[in-house]
Amino acid sequence: MNKTLKIEGMTCAACSRAVERVSKKVDGVSEANVNLATEKLNITFDESKATVEDIKKAIEKAGYTAKTEEVSKTLKIEGMTCAACSRAVERVSKKVDGVLEANVNLASEKLNITYESSKVRISDIKKAIEKAGYKALDDEVTVDKDKEKKEQHTKEMWKRFIVSAIFTVPLLIITMGHMVGLNLPEIINPKVNPLNFALIQLILVTPVMLVGNKFFTVGFKTLIKRNPNMDSLIAIGSSASFLYGIFAIYQISIGNVHYTMDLYFESAATILTLITLGKYLETVTKGKTSEAIKKLMGLAPKTATIIRNGKEEVISIDEVEVGDIVLVKPGEKIPVDGEVIEGITSVDESMLTGESIPVEKVEGDNVIGASINKNGSIKYRTTKVGKDTALAQIIKLVEEAQGSKAPIAKMADIISGYFVPIVITLSIVSALAWRISGESWVFSLTIFISVLVIACPCALGLATPTAIMVGTGKGAEYGVLIKSGAALETAHKIETIVFDKTGTITEGKPKVTDIVTAQEINEEELLLIAASAEKTSEHPLGEAIVKEAEDKKLELKKVDFFKAIPGHGIEVEIDNKKVLLGNKKLMEESNISLESLEEKSIKLANEGKTPMYISSDRKIMGIIAVADTVKESSQKAIEKLHDMGIEVAMITGDNEKTAEAIAKQVGIDTVIADVLPEDKASEVKKLQEKGKKVAMVGDGINDAPALVQADVGMAIGSGTDVAIESADIVLIRNDLMDVATAIQLSKKTIKNIKENLFWAFGYNTIGIPVAMGILHIFGGPLLNPMIAAAAMSFSSVSVLLNALRLKGFKPYNI
Repeated sequence: MNKTLKIEGMTCAACSRAVERVSKKVDGVSEANVNLATEKLNITFDESKATVEDIKKAIEKAGYTAKTEEVSKTLKIEGMTCAACSRAVERVSKKVDGVLEANVNLASEKLNITYESSKVRISDIKKAIEKAGYKALDDEVTVDKDKEKKEQHTKEMWKRFIVSAIFTVPLLIITMGHMVGLNLPEIINPKVNPLNFALIQLILVTPVMLVGNKFFTVGFKTLIKRNPNMDSLIAIGSSASFLYGIFAIYQISIGNVHYTMDLYFESAATILTLITLGKYLETVTKGKTSEAIKKLMGLAPKTATIIRNGKEEVISIDEVEVGDIVLVKPGEKIPVDGEVIEGITSVDESMLTGESIPVEKVEGDNVIGASINKNGSIKYRTTKVGKDTALAQIIKLVEEAQGSKAPIAKMADIISGYFVPIVITLSIVSALAWRISGESWVFSLTIFISVLVIACPCALGLATPTAIMVGTGKGAEYGVLIKSGAALETAHKIETIVFDKTGTITEGKPKVTDIVTAQEINEEELLLIAASAEKTSEHPLGEAIVKEAEDKKLELKKVDFFKAIPGHGIEVEIDNKKVLLGNKKLMEESNISLESLEEKSIKLANEGKTPMYISSDRKIMGIIAVADTVKESSQKAIEKLHDMGIEVAMITGDNEKTAEAIAKQVGIDTVIADVLPEDKASEVKKLQEKGKKVAMVGDGINDAPALVQADVGMAIGSGTDVAIESADIVLIRNDLMDVATAIQLSKKTIKNIKENLFWAFGYNTIGIPVAMGILHIFGGPLLNPMIAAAAMSFSSVSVLLNALRLKGFKPYNI
């Protein structure tokens, strides 16, 4: 079973590593991935061995809080008359699996309900209430708890920073003012009243310590539980400063006034204030990384007009069920997926497919939820609702990709897991080493605090997930759905791309390409006879001929006799004449001479077209050539891949001659023809055995094994569900240019991740030795703890800002 849990209390990469570690220790858990940027844990476990509660308990023991993704909603309840009614509504609501809380206010006749959106839909809760004899209606307010908490957290961080700054600024003026020529009043002048000077600093630092109490509660809690994190470093550093200040006040009170120069209160206050500012900027920037999801969610309409008992009724989108008849007027959004049963219109599907031209919809056509109805009124029967709609599936794919880990992230995870304990050890060792070498306790304390504060691994933990979130979100914007961080990372290494032919490079629908006549008969007449003959046939090539005739609005003739000749063609009777339509074998066996058409038929076959011969009363009348036409974007896309230095191959079950003709048309390097569907995967494997990183692009059920076998499988959005399920990347727009877009996006994202990791690692590599006093050995300055705190905050924010640069990504074809 897969589950997503919201984790509270994480502050850095060491935290996410700790949560993953304790989760994996639970018996039955096979996979646990934490995304620090979204603060979510994606977990896979065996329900027979472990429960969500077991996992939650393990995480709580490690010092964090795990919660299921919750949604709160208010429902208006009709039919309640007394307290017994309200209790009944609460009771039946709570019985629904996935409902966490249900509270009824009898006076306002409202039910406040909190439930897991992944487990239950609001329509299920409403049904349970209705079964109990009451009616549940939508109230105006729907709250996204996750969004609300994030906004609340951002406001809280800003409030904490403002309060901290109000007390820290005067504290810095009192302690550092003399450096810029400021004179203190006598009452707090260290030379006149040293104890007052110390006490005013204690009074100013105390509110900052209280406002920043979370750093201490979380930091020391995780330290005790042997999972130290960033807060542990800050808590130890600022506590050491504060406690040393208390000791200094005691010394001043007994007459040792030289301690007025050794007070460290301003360091404690400034560290906490700057880290709080860094954390505030981090939460604001993190919010911007998941804008893609917000945009997608914002596309969905909130209500639907359904036809019930012949009347129009506006209901909440949550209440729409499969089989409902929905009415959509011009300009309205289509609420959920379905099939048109009445009316003609054109629909703008650009939000999902990227195709700017509206698509015409008639009876029997499918419509997609969240697309826009342009000009006509239609009625349609719903086929998919809730989590099953195309939009919901896309949102789910993007969320899963944003929550997944790229292999490149594992290195950062492993390092951050050991990082904090190593830093604590280094801070103690370096402080003691300086003390032993003859430096004062104050000097050693400066070293101790500076090392702790500058070495926070926040930047390290944010480097990969933020880039993946922005990258996958940007992909979704351009119709490229990347299902995982691993797929995003591997795509930039691709050396060979294997395209399936039918439905991928070609349209997948045969079309009439040539009409060649032999006797005194025009093209239209030949097409009319051929289409009339094929009208009752079910052969795909025959269907193409019939469609061509229908497109030209030809009135088909009556067929008096029909006989299918397997492997050859058909024999029919039209206007008392015996008509044969089929392949060359049929003509040869019927002793019908091809006369001057022989040469033309060879030429058509060499072009990858299938010639269909038509004879009447044993005389050849002409040839109609049918072919699967190449998609408009195929040649351009292959040229672009060649420009990127990628080899392009084509795999098909067609004969080599037809395959070579298509390959020549679009510029394919390698042709793998006459391949049985079950052998496609082994052909991909052969290329991989040559040491190449291979991507497979396909659309059908028979492509699924090859899509799985490839290093990266890409499915065309119009393909089968099986192909889409098997692929790592889904190209919604059915445009092969998006293959290049996926690889280009992968390259940009991986480059961004490497920049982030370089900055995060480089920063700590340089920062820690400087904080340990390496420059001081050669006569250089010491690193002030306040500067260390500012630098640490800047490192996290800079990594996030660098990841946000990906928002400017544009594909080659834009």
